[in-house]
Amino acid sequence: MKTSRTAVTIDPFIYIWGGMTDTYNWSTVLYAFDVDDHRMLTPKVSGTVPEGRYGHSACVVGKVIFIHGGWINDTNDIYKLDTTMMVWSLVNTRGTPHVSIWHSATIIGTKMFVFGGHWSGTYHNTISVFGTETNQWMNTHSAQPLPEGRYVHSAFSYNGELYIFGGRNNNQDFNDLWKFSPETFTWKKVESKWNVPCLRTPNIIGGHMVCCCMVGGRIILFGGQRSHYTVNDDLYVLDLSPSLKTLCKLAVIQYGLDQSGLPHNIRWELAAMTTNSQ
Repeated sequence: MKTSRTAVTIDPFIYIWGGMTDTYNWSTVLYAFDVDDHRMLTPKVSGTVPEGRYGHSACVVGKVIFIHGGWINDTNDIYKLDTTMMVWSLVNTRGTPHVSIWHSATIIGTKMFVFGGHWSGTYHNTISVFGTETNQWMNTHSAQPLPEGRYVHSAFSYNGELYIFGGRNNNQDFNDLWKFSPETFTWKKVESKWNVPCLRTPNIIGGHMVCCCMVGGRIILFGGQRSHYTVNDDLYVLDLSPSLKTLCKLAVIQYGLDQSGLPHNIRWELAAMTTNSQ
């Protein structure tokens, strides 16, 4: 069993690396799950393998996996794995980002956008940009307003912009959604027009992390922990580009319109949007 590992996808594999083992050691083993054959593999790798760690980030450019930071000797190093040759190498970077753990790293184009994380009691709310083609770090200042500093949040890209959701800061939990524009280096808080997910605590050691992922133009959110003893089993969907059908369903719910004459599949979808499934 491992916690605080990372997982990325390069079709047809999900690559899993790092994390803490059940004997409190840091894993350096690379796992690959074949989504076609449903097999877990341990590919043979060579090169300069990163030290084991947790609280790091992982992202993909083409066929290359980039590992950044994490809890190991207060480092902010970057390693990359060429999955075509299965060779690890340490990236000789220029510039220095802040040291952090449980940050997020998101690829937009060929640049890696690192947000948040914490170190020595500091909770970051800055953006550091790493050029995967130039190996250069670029630290720039964003205009106000800014999200509050946080860690163990979720991050993803959509239409060339960076989104972050949730996270924690000094025992304060968040359920807000922010959007960052790489062109203008500005943040904007995204206000949803329907049910907002409840606050959820990311229990790092227990593994109950909040997960966000993009499916088309929708954010799928699940997981997290409601209290020290209760794990969230709910699921939320935020449609960033709602269709006319979705807007009509929201109107039916908002104004309490009669549903008896609607097709069965539409009534089922309305129920799914308003009922907490167990």
